Amino acid sequence: MSRRNRQPAATAATPCPCGLPAPYGDCCAGLHRGESAAPTAERLMRSRFSAFAVGDEAYLLRSWHPDTRPAEVDFDPGVHWLRLEIHSTTEGGPFHQEGTVDFTAHYSDRGTPDALREHSRFVRHDGAWVYLDALPPA
Repeated sequence: MSRRNRQPAATAATPCPCGLPAPYGDCCAGLHRGESAAPTAERLMRSRFSAFAVGDEAYLLRSWHPDTRPAEVDFDPGVHWLRLEIHSTTEGGPFHQEGTVDFTAHYSDRGTPDALREHSRFVRHDGAWVYLDALPPA
């Protein structure tokens, strides 16, 4: 299985995959390039979804807590990330140390629509928000 994501590349002018009403260049691209940091857990979640959509393994690994981070991200070339739906958040603001984001990531797997529902936990590590893990289903 190839680790390379074969989805169309996002350009600065294309809509950002994270779902916010801004072009990729004004939204998640700066986070992906390390020019800025996500101010909230939700913003980090959105930027990580965009990183999956554009195949940015380096950003995904940088934004993953070192205690739970894998050695690599194995992108499936048949999976195309389509849309992110945020259901709820707890804490995760500029003055918090941890937070959660409950979301559904919509994708197609070799043309078949599907979705991943997850309640993710985020914490601050060295001052920056990082993804820690998924909470067990309630």
